[in-house]
Amino acid sequence: MVDRVAAGERLTITRGGRPVAELRPVHGSAMTATVLLGRWRRLPALNAAALRADLDATLESGL
Repeated sequence: MVDRVAAGERLTITRGGRPVAELRPVHGSAMTATVLLGRWRRLPALNAAALRADLDATLESGL
C-alpha cells in the first residue's frame, strides 16, 4: 500500500465497509528551478496602474 501511495495514489482505509482513514502522498517535495521558472513565465502581465487604482480604491488614504 505504501508503494502505491508513494506513486501518487490515494487509498481509503475502511472498517466494516465504512471509510475511517485515508492514505495520501505527502506534498513536500521541492520544485526545481526549471518548474518554478516555467510557472513564472505563464503568469499574466502586471498592470501597475490598474493595481495602484485598485489599492487606492480599497485602502483608506490615511494608511
